[in-house]
Amino acid sequence: MRVFHKVTNWLFILCLPLILLSASIGGAANSLALYRYGFDKYDVSRTTGLSELELDRAARGLVYYFNSSDEYINLTVVKDNQTFTLFNQREAIHLKDVRGLFRLDYWLLLGTLIYALIYVGFLIWLKEWHQLARGLLWGSGLTIGLIVVLGLSAMLNFDQFFLQFHRLSFTNELWQLDPSQDYLIMLFPRGFWYDATLFITIATAVGAVILGGVGIYIFSSAGRSRG
Repeated sequence: MRVFHKVTNWLFILCLPLILLSASIGGAANSLALYRYGFDKYDVSRTTGLSELELDRAARGLVYYFNSSDEYINLTVVKDNQTFTLFNQREAIHLKDVRGLFRLDYWLLLGTLIYALIYVGFLIWLKEWHQLARGLLWGSGLTIGLIVVLGLSAMLNFDQFFLQFHRLSFTNELWQLDPSQDYLIMLFPRGFWYDATLFITIATAVGAVILGGVGIYIFSSAGRSRG
């Protein structure tokens, strides 16, 4: 029974970084505000020749596709009074692969969140407040430690970090696009991905700090009630 309690507790602790990171990734993928920020910062309207209205249409189309059951994206925009399909076949296939990663992220979030909620509910039912507080504090600390390692890796050599991520995540080389003619890379240049990584890192760290704060509060409250 003791081993069972230790295993379930460590599973809970390990779930917390995965919950926070996967939630941050999912939030970034669905954040129109982040897309618009990147379009404005990197003057994407100039490099693509698309108006802000059409860029907004592209962002909404991507968010819709990432959450849809459509096999391939079919997004049309207007440029110079001409309607055309924004992404070519290579880009469409790559976006299908990207959507697969986001779906994996959603499933990871759902699975870890369900386990964490059941575990927390069980501890609350047993009134094991100190164990719950310790789990939250350990999970918060582990998350911050991982974020520091990943953040430093990205900041020190983002190009290598970005390259290794693609090599590990995709089984093909369709992600190698031409910035002079492929709209996907024109819409989302290197700088955008650096900013998105920073956003995910900060969001995950903030979530960890909040969980740690909750753990401290529960720990101190349980201590006062016993006293």
